[in-house]
Amino acid sequence: MRVALIIECVEPWRGGAETSTAQFARRAVELGCQVTLLTTTRGEAPPGVGVRTVPAGSPIRARRTALFVRRAAEEVRCGEYDVVHAVTPCPIAHLYEPRGGAVPETLRRNLALRRSVLGRTVRRISERLNMKYRVLLRLERRLVHREPPPIVIALSRYVAEQFRRYYGLGEPQVRTIFNGVEPDRADPAERDADNDLIRRQYDLAPHESLVLCVAHNFRLKGVRPLVEAVALVPPERRRRMRVIIVGRDNPIPFVRLARRLGVEDRIVFAGSSDRICAFYHAADMLVHPTYYDPCSRVVLEALTAGVPVITTRYNGAAEAMTDGREGFVLDSPDDVAGLADRMVRLLDDSVRARCAAAARRAGARVGMDRHAEEVVAVYREICEARSCRASRR
Repeated sequence: MRVALIIECVEPWRGGAETSTAQFARRAVELGCQVTLLTTTRGEAPPGVGVRTVPAGSPIRARRTALFVRRAAEEVRCGEYDVVHAVTPCPIAHLYEPRGGAVPETLRRNLALRRSVLGRTVRRISERLNMKYRVLLRLERRLVHREPPPIVIALSRYVAEQFRRYYGLGEPQVRTIFNGVEPDRADPAERDADNDLIRRQYDLAPHESLVLCVAHNFRLKGVRPLVEAVALVPPERRRRMRVIIVGRDNPIPFVRLARRLGVEDRIVFAGSSDRICAFYHAADMLVHPTYYDPCSRVVLEALTAGVPVITTRYNGAAEAMTDGREGFVLDSPDDVAGLADRMVRLLDDSVRARCAAAARRAGARVGMDRHAEEVVAVYREICEARSCRASRR
């Protein structure tokens, strides 16, 4: 089965969608697919995966995306592919997997970041002027309303609901195939070594719990309410915790906020890291109070590593959890008092141990192997449907 997998950029450093796409492509090859990535990225391909670099040079981001989609479509028409699987919305795709969720929901949840009426008004105006979003919205609408319609793969029920709300789509056009991540294969000795390394590097005292946050977009992923919540933790409990924030973003506004709230000594901005697993192995809890995540890899990876999680209902990955079992699910990232309360609860050794055991069990159900097998089954369905249509002609 020859598959064209269309994604504008595939460098893993960009974020979860790119990392997941590369991991999925490797698994699809292992399942017998002949996968070719159509992308602007120039670099080493995942093992066994072909790459066709699609040129889309332009100083304007929106034009780059539009050029990429048009030229990727031309490449598909010139090639011989059984299935066209688009992550970036391409109107000729047989299957659309919006790893960033529906474009209108992305806009709505970015608006929720603004706490004031003035801030939301300014954000609305900037979104209307943002050509990148306008191009993506146009491409997504054109794709999902095309005849015959594509199959939409939703990474969570949250994403499936978005396509029902904004486009009036449901089953069988929309299929929920929950996101997947690679299993944590570290043995106990490796976990202990990672734990010792991280705790020494950041000078954590034996009595301090490591509260981990992993994010590349600090505003969207809730770093501000996290800092505010730390300030609400009673001082005697706060002295028992240290927050380490790992990710690629500008920490200065949040450092200033922490200083203003008197908690600067409790929070470390560690910058980007290529050894996230070591942080999971050292963490006592993961806090991800996100304003928007279709289905966060960070949360799924933490569960796989047996780390209790605090996140929000605006994260599709919360569907792998039950509030109070693997951790806690907040109704809103702006519930700062609730976030502080849940962190304090997880500082209790017995509560944390119970949640960690449940997290490991939940993590065993969210593997990339399962995700890839379910998507490849949809590939076969697409091929069979095309074969039936061709035989009737």
